[in-house]
Amino acid sequence: MSKNIVIIPTFNEKENIESMIRAVCKLPESFDILIVDDGSPDGTAEIVKNLQLEFPKNLFLEERKGKLGLGTAYIHGFKFALKNDYSYIFEMDCDFSHDPSDLVRLLDVCQNQNYDLAIGSRYVGGLVNVVNWPMNRLLLSYFASHYVEFITGMPIKDATAGFKCYKKEVLETLKLNNIRFVGYGFQIEMKFNAWKYGFKIKEIPIIFRDRTEGESKMSKGIIAEAIWGIIKLKIYSFFEAYRREKHSL
Repeated sequence: MSKNIVIIPTFNEKENIESMIRAVCKLPESFDILIVDDGSPDGTAEIVKNLQLEFPKNLFLEERKGKLGLGTAYIHGFKFALKNDYSYIFEMDCDFSHDPSDLVRLLDVCQNQNYDLAIGSRYVGGLVNVVNWPMNRLLLSYFASHYVEFITGMPIKDATAGFKCYKKEVLETLKLNNIRFVGYGFQIEMKFNAWKYGFKIKEIPIIFRDRTEGESKMSKGIIAEAIWGIIKLKIYSFFEAYRREKHSL
């Protein structure tokens, strides 16, 4: 078993899932893979089960009934990773908007550069590294990150980024059962809590490419949660004691 695990939530990703698993398994570093599938009616989970015959030691599948949200899928995966004592725990999309080869760069930041959380960032260094997104979605994402930085004071340029590596100590410390948001607000809340607990965070530049296969999961409800939830998150933080100690799940 590898000490690294990549958590990939899926819902209707039959066009991408096999290619993504094979791409991760070909990397020079060893990564286990956990697919958290929310009852995909297109047969995504069946494809994973067939691939488990080829990769029996490092490909895992957790099936959930119904579309329960991105945040809860990751929390489910985090608990699996901590239970199985993985040292480095990754988040990644299934649609190749995140380049699997960048997993090695994220691992290097946490493993060799003494950071606790590495973020694959679209906007760090004043650059906008996004390919094939419509302008309205790009502007929404870019200014949302500035909005989050202004409201929270968190010094992170890509607040909604979903390509990350955590040291296990971060997830052991955060109160996973108390995470409030399930969409893109989840990504912001996890970063905010890690920052408030004093963990060392580094953003590295990546190229983000819009999916070419399958359908986007973006919705107005997800956007609204992220926008209004930030104010709530800041208010809640005034009443939260952030202490570096291990918490039960």
